[in-house]
Amino acid sequence: MRASGICPVILSGGAGSRLWPVSRQTLPKPFMRVGDRPLLQQALERGMACGADRALLVTNESLLFLSRGLLDDMPRAPATTLLLEPEGRNTAPAIGLAALTLRETDGDDAVMLVLPADHLISALDAFADCAERAADEARRGRLVVFGIRPTGPETGFGYIETGQGGGETQPVLRFVEKPDLQAAQSYLATGRFLWNSGMFCFTAGTLLAALERHCPPVHEAMSAAWASAARDSSLVRFDRERFAAIPSISIDHAVMERADNVSVVRATFDWSDVGNWPAVAAASEQDAAGNTYAGDASVHRVLIDTRDTHIHVESHLHKVVATVGVEDLVVIDTPDALLIAAKDRSQAVKTVFDSLRDIAHEATQLPPVVPRPWGNYATLKEEDSYKVKRLVVHPGEGLSLQYHEHRAEHWVVVSGHGRIQIDDATFDCRAGDYRHIPAGAHHRLINDGLGDLVLIEVQCGPYLGEDDIVRLQDRYGRTG
Repeated sequence: MRASGICPVILSGGAGSRLWPVSRQTLPKPFMRVGDRPLLQQALERGMACGADRALLVTNESLLFLSRGLLDDMPRAPATTLLLEPEGRNTAPAIGLAALTLRETDGDDAVMLVLPADHLISALDAFADCAERAADEARRGRLVVFGIRPTGPETGFGYIETGQGGGETQPVLRFVEKPDLQAAQSYLATGRFLWNSGMFCFTAGTLLAALERHCPPVHEAMSAAWASAARDSSLVRFDRERFAAIPSISIDHAVMERADNVSVVRATFDWSDVGNWPAVAAASEQDAAGNTYAGDASVHRVLIDTRDTHIHVESHLHKVVATVGVEDLVVIDTPDALLIAAKDRSQAVKTVFDSLRDIAHEATQLPPVVPRPWGNYATLKEEDSYKVKRLVVHPGEGLSLQYHEHRAEHWVVVSGHGRIQIDDATFDCRAGDYRHIPAGAHHRLINDGLGDLVLIEVQCGPYLGEDDIVRLQDRYGRTG
């Protein structure tokens, strides 16, 4: 562990549309497991490798309980303050608000290490060495970006032009938007261009001064949102109306491309932004034919004459997946969606996602297993007049006191022990017990056992949408 005085600022959000159908808007890319841990946990560990024992996490308010659950699952998590955005306003406001948070506790000289939550870096010692060089530059009043040595003429990244010589730290001559293939090839030929990683380092004071100088509208609106925020040592909540008034703009456009005190630290570590399924495959262990696997261990795979194919299957039904005579494919199977794509067309997955989002298809919003503050649920069957769900309530947690206007519910306890309240009556419940909840009845469910409480819920009625919930009391602050 190093003693660098760096505070990591983790940016966690985004739809991860190129990694659909595993990444969804309510369970985005930072929560995907790549290797043995979610990407967000790996980003926090990256900050800790630089000597940090605390972090700031900027995320959407809808991801609060999911983020806290992930922190609780870490064997050794840093003390983390969560900044909860009511909506996405891009990276300049996110980083600026983190700078205001850090300046309040540590002053203008506090060093911020800005890390997207969805990158993959395995060489932590090499990363920490680069972070220390970046922090030294930051303390000299520089705005620092991490540059990645290009491995090919990639058109999906922005580029950074440096001078000749290839030193570990250099002034930035200019930033270049995502180029076409011909321009990318010419950049590689010069040897002066690096990929823009989206990772940054600066002091809170330097960043805020740069925002005030180069992008006053963001600085002014951001400061107003900060002044009205409700905050304590572990949580910052923003007023929705004031937050919406902040212009949406990236830190690159707002500051980095306009400032004259920008340096680049050349990365000496491996790096992937895990931007598509081939990138996930490249980070996975291969068999002798170049095939890679992810998903549930219970899935039985039969691969015949199959090469260089990535297979990700999510199923708890001991499913069999077989491929015959295919190569260079990605096969992604979830309970509600199936994606089959050629690896060299993987960028077009975003087009699939966008077309489904345009018609408000649920497969872009909710994952097959939907996380909730109290546990999770999965829809097992749905038709016009009924829906069947499996509910898992963790020990000590409980559903809100609520009622439904349009549906009745039937609960069968599968395992565990808890209490069910229906209007003024309360019942103990154990495996095999059944309760009927009429439409309009006030009800709640509490798990007061030592293990998970698992129920099968059958909803019946003319409307079965998730918005047919009126919460009267809720321990998670979801009433109103």
